[in-house]
Amino acid sequence: MTDSAADSFVPLPGSERGPLPAAEQAGPVDGSQRIVVTLVTRRRSALPRDLVETPATVTRDELAEQHGTDPADIDFLRIALAPHGLQVTEADPGARQVKVEGSLAALSETFGADLKLVRSPQPGSGQPAEHRYREGSLRIPAELNGIVLAVLGLDDRPQARPHFRRAPALVAEAAGAGTEAAAPAAGPVSYTPPQVAELYKFPAGTDGTGHTLAIIELGGGFGASDLDSYFGGLSLPVPTVTAASVDGAVNQAGQDPNGADGEVLLDIEVAGAVAPGAAQVVYFAPNTDQGFVDAVTTAVHASPTPTAISISWGQSEDVWTAQGRTALDQAMADAAALGITVCVAAGDNGSSDAQTDGQPHTDFPASSPHALACGGTSLRGDAASGAISSETVWNDGAGHGATGGGVSDTFPLPSWQASAGVPARAGAPAGTAPARGVPDVAGCADPQTGYQVLVDGQSMVVGGTSAVAPLWAALVCRMVQSTGKPFGLLQPLLYQGVTAGTAAAGFQDITSGSNGDYSAGPGWDACTGLGSPNGTTLLSQLTATLSSS
Repeated sequence: MTDSAADSFVPLPGSERGPLPAAEQAGPVDGSQRIVVTLVTRRRSALPRDLVETPATVTRDELAEQHGTDPADIDFLRIALAPHGLQVTEADPGARQVKVEGSLAALSETFGADLKLVRSPQPGSGQPAEHRYREGSLRIPAELNGIVLAVLGLDDRPQARPHFRRAPALVAEAAGAGTEAAAPAAGPVSYTPPQVAELYKFPAGTDGTGHTLAIIELGGGFGASDLDSYFGGLSLPVPTVTAASVDGAVNQAGQDPNGADGEVLLDIEVAGAVAPGAAQVVYFAPNTDQGFVDAVTTAVHASPTPTAISISWGQSEDVWTAQGRTALDQAMADAAALGITVCVAAGDNGSSDAQTDGQPHTDFPASSPHALACGGTSLRGDAASGAISSETVWNDGAGHGATGGGVSDTFPLPSWQASAGVPARAGAPAGTAPARGVPDVAGCADPQTGYQVLVDGQSMVVGGTSAVAPLWAALVCRMVQSTGKPFGLLQPLLYQGVTAGTAAAGFQDITSGSNGDYSAGPGWDACTGLGSPNGTTLLSQLTATLSSS
């Protein structure tokens, strides 16, 4: 390449990728293969904080007109990429996404990617996956500087792990440095999702009718026979469940009850049993950063607008590129502006988040300030009477799972969390300021006190914070049904009046247990957040707050 040609490109900030441990060369990349990448483009104007953090919402058209991409930028992008042999195949100004197709050779040359074909262990399962791989930074044509903010899809490594655990066959993964399991108060127990909702006093007279609950899946599938059998066994109507395809991924039922199918059926069955009146749309996407961002963006900008989105997949913040984190965080900011509450599992690997460097880590996208981060508890109660006898931090000991939680090393402390008592990150140098604390809320997640589900025809008990995200998404649908007003970003309402060391109204404060580097205590903590819900009291609090605003 000549100097003049090199001068026509500029680095793309946030695109840097470091080496991937255990990656093995699998062969050459076929430069003639054609793929589609996702470009994330700039906004016309920044989203105002009050638009994101208040229940007042805008329509999708208003969001596109005021804070989407200027159509002139898209026209310019189309012209600028054409000489490089790249074609714009799709553009959504409201979602700020442009799909660009080209050969791997042309895409690699344009964006400065030295692509290789490798095999590496998939997050969670450890099974080898073959994928494209790159290191270092990307570049973009200089005339697109400031217009294109992210280029996703060149490197298609598996990006996230599902946050569910089957009982009693627990997967061996580190639960955080120094984690020790508390002695069990009794043997394993299990509940149906409606029994969990009863223990958490979900508000009577609500079932989510009239609302849509979106679920994000990065693998697996579901079959109608499982849904018919499961909900029939609970004497509940089968909810309306629709599968949506993103980036070519489809609903593939019956593949593996111990794999991603377990995640998919857990999400659908918990949400559907707790809010049977809500229509579910399940978005299937490839398990890549591009697929994850595209799935959430598609759900956020769908019609009808969902009331809540449930995400039970994630990975340690530092495993993401900055451009990928920002793109997904901004998609969830759009969700808040549109009145959507995004509920995200906080992870199942304690304070280490399955990283092996001995440091605490938080899971993303749960660590986004635009996500309602959902941690996990061990729940014991009388399903017949609806009385909780004990609830502690979920921690089954090293190798057996514990709730994620901690303090972000990426996102600053949100204003609504400023009085909650979030500490500096464990092990951080003296004087380090507090940052975004995870989780916000919690719910039953321990596989030893887990959920009875049906996966690929097999009855099993499953736990993990994967169950808590759809549980809270269903609760949100039921509370919005009652209030008649969407919540959007729920945290400013939940944290209103919260002070350090003091229990929050509408929650059962979890004060016992640890996830490794963090311990539970009165008020907010980095294990279970504000606590598990008392749905009836919480609805009363929210109704009063909304009516006075």
